[in-house]
Amino acid sequence: MTHVVSQNEQSRMRPPKYFACMALLIIAVGFFESWNSALFILNFGLISAIMALGVNLQWGYAGLFNVGVVGFVALGGLAAVLVSKPPVPEAWGAGGLQVLGALVFGLAVIVGAIALWKRLSGSKYRGLILTAFILIGFFIYRAIFDPAVAAIEAVNPSVTGNLGGLGLPILLAWPVGGLFAAGAAWVVAKTALGLRSDYLAIATLGIAEIIIAVMKNEDWLARGVKNVIAIPRPVPYEIDLQTSPWFLSLAERFGSDPITASTIFVKLCYAALFLGVIILLVTAMELALKSPWGRMMRAIRDNEVSSEAMGKDVTKRHLQIFVLGAAICGLAGAMMTTLDGQLTPTSYQPLRFTFLIWVMVIVGGSGNNWGAVLGGMLIWFLWVQVEPMSLFAAEQIVDIFNIGPDLEAQIMKRVIYLRHFSMGLILLLVLRFNPRGLLPER
Repeated sequence: MTHVVSQNEQSRMRPPKYFACMALLIIAVGFFESWNSALFILNFGLISAIMALGVNLQWGYAGLFNVGVVGFVALGGLAAVLVSKPPVPEAWGAGGLQVLGALVFGLAVIVGAIALWKRLSGSKYRGLILTAFILIGFFIYRAIFDPAVAAIEAVNPSVTGNLGGLGLPILLAWPVGGLFAAGAAWVVAKTALGLRSDYLAIATLGIAEIIIAVMKNEDWLARGVKNVIAIPRPVPYEIDLQTSPWFLSLAERFGSDPITASTIFVKLCYAALFLGVIILLVTAMELALKSPWGRMMRAIRDNEVSSEAMGKDVTKRHLQIFVLGAAICGLAGAMMTTLDGQLTPTSYQPLRFTFLIWVMVIVGGSGNNWGAVLGGMLIWFLWVQVEPMSLFAAEQIVDIFNIGPDLEAQIMKRVIYLRHFSMGLILLLVLRFNPRGLLPER
């Protein structure tokens, strides 16, 4: 009995110890490098932790394998542009309404094709008629859509060349990003759920690539690879702080120059917002996990056959939790674009926004929300710090052993690969020695 109590006590003390160590690592970066670097790691680590929470909801709660995280994150970033950027009146006048009309027509063709397929059930000409209907609709759609897009993208392409957004506060884009991702997840889940798990993985991978391709090539939507800059902020601008008397007196009180103090203050404001979001998410997810709904989801995850025998609609519940997890990833994507201040479609790489997020969930502890947060913070810290630490170690080795310039150049060239190598090594070590993660599911 004493042994069991001791184990329970150790398990309760483990999360505070790990998070205290994580805080010490970030503080060490502040002392040995700069506080701007430390807060950069903190903010992006918090956003990564939110992405990990979304994947943990899908995998840890329901066993759903999503390898298209990058697509849902990108949709969140797109939402930040479409909600917060002001509209471009010239582009709307050139072809905005025509584009909207073309999109509505395209949706009508899809709905009509579905209705026609059902109506012609049993007809031997059903496939031929449906093919003709879709082709005719496609050509009409392109005839409406293409001229409008060309007119929009011709409007001052070096600065705009797109329709812009709604000009609303940027914080509204965060839940909208979640809605965008949830909508895409619903389409994927309705198609793939209920089939074998590998079909879901293929479907999520495919939809992610489609989303990224659309964002890169449809300039009228968000400027494509030209990027969207100057996205509005929910926090003050540094230049405004540097001219504010109250802030100048605050910086003087702390003995800091206004420029450095303003960048630190802005990052602290972002950190407070992100911490608030994480606390709300984790609280809601913990309450859900301990509720009858959470117990049902874990029962479905562990044994779908017995859950179905007990009358549970497994496919419906999988759809529900897959959409919720994708919405959290979309929320994180909108937050990341807000922090960056720009949308860069080429930056959405599967290595960073799918593989790395999975490493965070596995290392932190699948099925444990606090484990996902810890994994997100820790893996992001290592992702950022492994390369400079490796460069420092390599420089010390070169100096100690008096290595020649040719070999030194080869060593320095290969140090950059240690970042990717370390992620794979950490994953292998965790899977080998602690497969349930640093904070296992209780």
